[in-house]
Amino acid sequence: IMYSPSLRRLIQAFVQLPGIGEKTAERLTFHLLLQRDKARELADSLLQVVEKIRHCRQCYNFAEEELCAICSNPKRDKALLCVVEEPKDVFALEQTGCYQGLYHVLLGRFVPMEKKGDKELTTEKLVQRVKEGQFQEVILATSPTLEGDGTALYLAELLHPFGVKITRIGRGVPWGVHLSYANKTSLADALSSRTPWNRKESSS
Repeated sequence: IMYSPSLRRLIQAFVQLPGIGEKTAERLTFHLLLQRDKARELADSLLQVVEKIRHCRQCYNFAEEELCAICSNPKRDKALLCVVEEPKDVFALEQTGCYQGLYHVLLGRFVPMEKKGDKELTTEKLVQRVKEGQFQEVILATSPTLEGDGTALYLAELLHPFGVKITRIGRGVPWGVHLSYANKTSLADALSSRTPWNRKESSS
């Protein structure tokens, strides 16, 4: 099919999004062509997100100011720190309504096959926060996958010298499922059933 350059560019832009194939991209493109007002609204929204959204300087969640709404909220429990992989995991856990502490977003997880280590993640900032903060518990809420478990193990060893209680999310989220895809009930169960990190078991 011979599309004009601008149509082909938009279709290819949609195809690059997760879960969108060529046919879906074509349907979206032609839908927007027939709904010009919606297309302009979408374009304006995307432009605002690109220009205004940044990473919170403290936890690396998404924010429009230097600090996100969670870090700047004086009512949050500053004794609790929940470590997650991505900003979308924060949104997933917040929907449960059962956690009132602070967060730290790693911006990824350790993937040895892709040579992705802690230099690409925010582990240095995490260590600094735990070392200088007043946290009583650090919850390792990385996804229950091979990479997520490996990341949790590495972080537990990294944070152990600071004497803070380290826990891991418990049952609720099936193994192999990324946190952001789990339902609210499963996430709430995982938070409430978190268990202390056992160094002997994890190293055996």
